Amino acid sequence: MSSGEVAVIGAGAWGTALAIQAARAGRATVLWARDPGRASAITATRENPRLPGARLPAEVKVTASLEGVDAGLLLLAVPVQHLREVAALLPDTAAMVVCAKGVEHGSLRLPLEILGALHPRVSAAVLTGPNFAGEIAAGLPAAAVVASADAGLRALVAERVGTTGFRLYGNDDPTGAQIGGAAKNVVAIAAGAVIGAGLGENARAALVTRGLAELRRLAVGLGGRAETVSGLSGVGDLLLTCTGGASRNYSLGLALGRGEALADILGARSGVTEGVATAPALVARAAAAGLELPICAAVADLVGGRMTLRQAIAALLSRPRRDE
Repeated sequence: MSSGEVAVIGAGAWGTALAIQAARAGRATVLWARDPGRASAITATRENPRLPGARLPAEVKVTASLEGVDAGLLLLAVPVQHLREVAALLPDTAAMVVCAKGVEHGSLRLPLEILGALHPRVSAAVLTGPNFAGEIAAGLPAAAVVASADAGLRALVAERVGTTGFRLYGNDDPTGAQIGGAAKNVVAIAAGAVIGAGLGENARAALVTRGLAELRRLAVGLGGRAETVSGLSGVGDLLLTCTGGASRNYSLGLALGRGEALADILGARSGVTEGVATAPALVARAAAAGLELPICAAVADLVGGRMTLRQAIAALLSRPRRDE
């Protein structure tokens, strides 16, 4: 491959959509799948079962080998809980863009902190925002944020992945952008649970608004900016994930609210629901910084089996009243 090409690391729904988008932007693209069998099947059919109905263009090469991958830009579209393992396989020869949202369980690190520990000399960014994979693959209008302290990398990603239909905005606050992407998944589980339990739209609106306050509190507390939370990576992503039927986190909360068991919900899914692992890690990261996140903590207790939904709702409603 030449340095002008793009490699997408991870052949889930989002990675597949990004590969299609990079090809749409005029780039020869490699899509890496960990499983050789999956790579062969996608190559043969030009479709990924993780993203039904989306056909890979001829410009996308699918492989299960990282040997010979020499793209100038790597898009890492693997779940955050697997990011460290996969990123350790990558050479320090190209800029890296994390296209996943969450907080690593155990280390409590954000995605770019994981990359920074493994590849301290590599320029890195995060691609985040209100994007459903199916709509990106279909070429429907969308926008996202490329957040990095490196202005040159922000421009490079916009050039190689952006199009008129997929508008990419630069942002120099990667901390705020990453917090938005992680926290919105947790709040979306709560939003889904509220609707699933039949508590109504008023309750969801109140919960999402207070969840946004938690997101802002954490972003600023960890060194991000409040205005970042007001943009695509904060309010935009939160709005989509807490209302869109295609949101894995919202639909999981919806099922929990209806009384389904977490193990059964996860067992029926092939994709990763990031908010489940992120919730306890996010709350622990906030606690280490002396910050309180009541809604996120309730979700962590709910998915951790320490509270029932009824108990979590009662705990939130019984909190002391205060000025907004």
